Amino acid sequence: MGMWIGRNRKARVTYGFDEIALVPGRVTINPNEVDITFRLPRKEAEPLELKIPILASAMDGVVDVRFAVAMSRLGGLAVLNLEGVQTRYKNPQEVLQKIVEADKSDITALLQRIYQEPVQEDLIAGRVRQIKDGGVLAAVSSIPQRAAEFGMIAQEAGADVFVVQSTVSTARHISSEYKSLDLAKFCREMRIPVIVGNTVGYDVTFEIMECGPAAVLVGVGPGAACTSRGVLGLGVPQVTATVDCAAARDAYFKKTSRYVPIITDGGMSRGGDVCKALACGADAVMVGSAFAKAQEAPGCGYHWGMATPHANLPRGTRIKVGTTGSLKQILFGPAEVDDGSQNLVGAITTCMGNVGARSIAEFQQTEIIIAPSIETEGKLFQTVQSVGMGTS
Repeated sequence: MGMWIGRNRKARVTYGFDEIALVPGRVTINPNEVDITFRLPRKEAEPLELKIPILASAMDGVVDVRFAVAMSRLGGLAVLNLEGVQTRYKNPQEVLQKIVEADKSDITALLQRIYQEPVQEDLIAGRVRQIKDGGVLAAVSSIPQRAAEFGMIAQEAGADVFVVQSTVSTARHISSEYKSLDLAKFCREMRIPVIVGNTVGYDVTFEIMECGPAAVLVGVGPGAACTSRGVLGLGVPQVTATVDCAAARDAYFKKTSRYVPIITDGGMSRGGDVCKALACGADAVMVGSAFAKAQEAPGCGYHWGMATPHANLPRGTRIKVGTTGSLKQILFGPAEVDDGSQNLVGAITTCMGNVGARSIAEFQQTEIIIAPSIETEGKLFQTVQSVGMGTS
């Protein structure tokens, strides 16, 4: 398996969204009659049900209290970052305005200063309660080093889901400088579902699932505002990462009869990308940049990676994505742009209908082909005029 890249060294060929296509099915189904429900397992309770299989990324330019409430009311789930400006500052709007207005030559240094402010525990509980006051599900996240502390605070405040998220997650983290999170113990002691990420490989995903999380996030470095692949050289294209992690999920289910959903996180800016992620085996997707374009997003048309303010090695940047419409438009349309970045749910249901899939589980069995020219074939005029599929 793999190709020789030099003497005694092989490398696997891997694939991203732009290199594959989904094959239409032998039977087609009315898009209005497909089931796209996403179910997140809970301990000794019925699963949490989302009407749409889409989560919003825990990024400060995307999710605040207002956005989280709006996203949940539309059937999805938005994750609030517990180590962002929302929990470091009582008035985060002032800080967000500074980030939006900063010159691009100053932005990394500014973010480093802004994120040096300590997280306030009372704001963690306060933000969770604000989301719950909206009558919706509250999901929050932190890095592994703060998960044990922040997880209990969030849970007691009424959070419904806790996400443990880092650039790369493993079940076995070794450090002599600080105490590593006992992932199995944490998942066991938390009463609410724990989602763990991010990962890209079969073996590590299987090991993480053995620790007892409710779901696993897939993806290292594909996000629009992330620079980890350039700074660290790390990452696996999302198609291959999703397929490999889905294989681990299926093997774990076969061994234990416990189904642990995988959520492909990052690298999806258009409906077609989301459809491909689900067809490759994802049970749901987590999206950032597409939602940063929403009128409800706190970044006002700007989007930045959460590793950007790293004190010594920033791994992200601020990008301008613009504001193109409401969150409802981005999720359900009507689309007013021609690039596939609006009506993501319509794209999913229409694609499922065209491949003959009644559910996400059936969608995961879709025939996939390697087709690196699929998006440019016959699209010369779009490319020349920078419209439609020629805008990417």
